[in-house]
Formats: sequence, structure tokens, C-alpha cells
Amino acid sequence: MKLNILAIGVHPDDVELGCSGTLINETKAGKKCGIIDLTQGELGTRGTIDTRYQEAANAAIIMGVQVRENLKMRDGFFENDETHKLQLIAAIRKYQPDIIIGNVLHDRHPDHGRAGKMIAEASFLAGLAKIETKDEEGNAQARWRPSYVLHYIQDWYHEPDLLIDISDVFEQRMEAIKAYSTQFHNPAGNAEEPQTYISTPDFLDSVIARARMFGKRIGVKYAEGFITEKKIGIRGLDALIQNET
Repeated sequence: MKLNILAIGVHPDDVELGCSGTLINETKAGKKCGIIDLTQGELGTRGTIDTRYQEAANAAIIMGVQVRENLKMRDGFFENDETHKLQLIAAIRKYQPDIIIGNVLHDRHPDHGRAGKMIAEASFLAGLAKIETKDEEGNAQARWRPSYVLHYIQDWYHEPDLLIDISDVFEQRMEAIKAYSTQFHNPAGNAEEPQTYISTPDFLDSVIARARMFGKRIGVKYAEGFITEKKIGIRGLDALIQNET
């Protein structure tokens, strides 16, 4: 399946927190979008691998993406090495996305930055014909390089290069995030689960505040921010958001 947009997260829920509003926007516009989770999030304090898979599937339905798969790299211990990059290159060539959206390049969780760098490097290397990979049936894959690689902003603040209006889909975005009921604040959840950095009500409040802050920067209610090492161009000034005067 060729995708217009492939979002990649090292942990299930990274994509939801980082770029789910943008994915919902694009699926509503008829674009084919998919998600790859690099790990199963097995080191998460709360929940289990099985609950994370179910939560990821529920979130995918809310976002309307066409496909979601998990590469089952080791949470916390995967390396940005040849073996893991080849695995990711094969996945990129499988879906041939025009745009890849992946983890930030530097963040509180070391997995985020390591994954972000691997995503950026694999996206480039996937376009080199002399790097050989095979699909699930053992057939040689054609080279493929996305036109753009964007990195969503996660825990630590980074100045965005691109802001995307998600005001119309913000509530749906929050539903996708809250699909991870074992991970985030859930008054109806299991009170015996240990409290974590992301399970407090304050964490979800900060997610909302970040979206409002980014929205204010471009004159809308809510927005998501992205970093890109490649300059973004537009074909005409009509693509600019028209703010109220």
C-alpha cells in the first residue's frame, strides 16, 4: 500500500501526542496515512504489551489511518545501527510515503532522540539503490526516498519550523490520545497502577496548553508544531492562513 504520509513513533502513543491532529486532518482530506511503532512500549510502567496493542488499534480507528504496524524493536535498548536501519528502510520502501513524520531529534526520553535520528537517516538511505532490502515475500524492494521528513515536538520545547492548524479536529485528537487509558490520566482506571510522569492530570493539561500556544502563534485556536531540516516551500500565497483583522 502506497501512503501519502507515514508517521513513525518509537513508542505506541508517541504519534498520538505528536502529530495525531495533522494525521486526522489529512485522512479527512482523503490522504492515505499509516503509522509504524518501532517498539511495543514494553518498558512502560503501566499497562501491558497486550493493552498497548489494543489501545494503539483503538487510536488508529479514531484517527482514520489505513494501516498500523509494529516493528518490535527492543524498547529502551534498540540501537541506531545497520540492523535496525535496514529494518526501517524496508518498511519505508514498503509504504513509499511522500512525507514521513517521526520522533523529535532530542528529548527527555533518550529513545525519542535516538529514534528521530534513525528515522531521518533511514529516510535518506532508503533512496540509495545499492542498499538492498526484501519484502515479506523475499522480493527485492525498489529504492524510495520521501520528499520531506518532519519531526514532531515531544516533551521538551523546541522552536517549530512549521505549524499546522488542528483546531477543527482537536477534540478527535484528544480522543486518540485518551485511547491509551492505561498510560494517561483516567479517573475510571485502575487506581492501583503506579503514578507516572505522564499519568497525572497535569500532563494532559500541558498537552492542551502546548497546542493552544502553537495555535496562538498563527492566529488559530490549536496547532501542532514540527521541525524540519529541509526548507518548506509553497506554490502560492493562498496557502497562508488568513488571520482575522
